[in-house]
Amino acid sequence: MSSSQKARVIRGPAPKKAIKRHRYAEVLPELMRDFKGRCAYSMQYHTRAGKLEVDHFDPRKNKDVHQHYDNLFPASRHCNGKKSNHWPTKAEEAAGIRFLNPCREIDYGVQIKEDPVSHLLVGLTPAARWHIRICALNADHLVDERRKRSKYMDLLNNRSFVGRRRRHQDTTMEVIRAFCEEVKLMIPEIVMTT
Repeated sequence: MSSSQKARVIRGPAPKKAIKRHRYAEVLPELMRDFKGRCAYSMQYHTRAGKLEVDHFDPRKNKDVHQHYDNLFPASRHCNGKKSNHWPTKAEEAAGIRFLNPCREIDYGVQIKEDPVSHLLVGLTPAARWHIRICALNADHLVDERRKRSKYMDLLNNRSFVGRRRRHQDTTMEVIRAFCEEVKLMIPEIVMTT
């Protein structure tokens, strides 16, 4: 990721049609496009997370007659359910507590890092710690996926296991290509940026 990039997610054009309160799920295709098929909070790919839902980033605006595209995010059932209608109080906001908005800032790799041993997410700011806790981003299934992704990436980066015999090498390379495709669908590696 470029150090000049100001956000993790760059949104494409919003739908031309007005988004009504009870019809906001119609924007899911645009959200899937903008977030590349991943949950805005866990970054889990939709084929692993299940059908993504439309989350109101600021839940205080979910009753508005007209919904703003910028307030709608794709979320897994897990993250949407955990985040629910939580929003920081004024006192919490004064202490720097808030949800991280990947459309306005870089969250993963700057404010959130992954412990390379435990694969737990660690918040480096008060906002990141609160965000991780409220969205339950260290739930067992997410930590397990990050652990598996790390193991698979280690295997992929150590290609010495490729068979020495030519007839086995072609089969091994086919397995590696399929394996690479599987890893691409997992929660991406969090790389710290400076």
